[in-house]
Amino acid sequence: MQQMMLLVEPLIPALRRYAAALTRDRADADDLVQDTLELVITRWHQRRTDGSVRSWLFTILHNLAVSRMRQHRRRGGAHLPIDEAHEAALAMPAPQEAALGSRDLMRALDALTEEQRGVLLLVTVEGLSYAETAEVLSVPIGTVMSRLSRARDRMIQLMDDEVDAARLQRPALRRLK
Repeated sequence: MQQMMLLVEPLIPALRRYAAALTRDRADADDLVQDTLELVITRWHQRRTDGSVRSWLFTILHNLAVSRMRQHRRRGGAHLPIDEAHEAALAMPAPQEAALGSRDLMRALDALTEEQRGVLLLVTVEGLSYAETAEVLSVPIGTVMSRLSRARDRMIQLMDDEVDAARLQRPALRRLK
């Protein structure tokens, strides 16, 4: 148990980041990480001792996230919880430029296919190697490389389109004043 704690505990922040990027909701991300850790604890004896613990954890988290996304699509409809925490976040004004940049980035990420988004997040945000990403997603390393290349190209294209659209709208806004 002590060995498991030493290996797993340092990876929890990375798991939370990846889960938050996948779910876009802090509470859902925390639930996803908790479910992942529960599975890790109950199935620790089933892991491959010659494999990477990090890859194994990300594989479990990724598979749980995909299952939940599929389940959510089958059930239909979006769930928008409104509680005190969300109201407080909504009541605070956000810096406009940062908010617009974040919005554009999230739109661009949303426009990627699920496969491209997963590879992009695992490699660029979580720092997994191509081999580890291939293991997490159960695809060949060449597939990881091509998905990552397509995802990066698409992100550049989408972000450039957002910048061009913003430039086109600014003169129109000035004329209205």
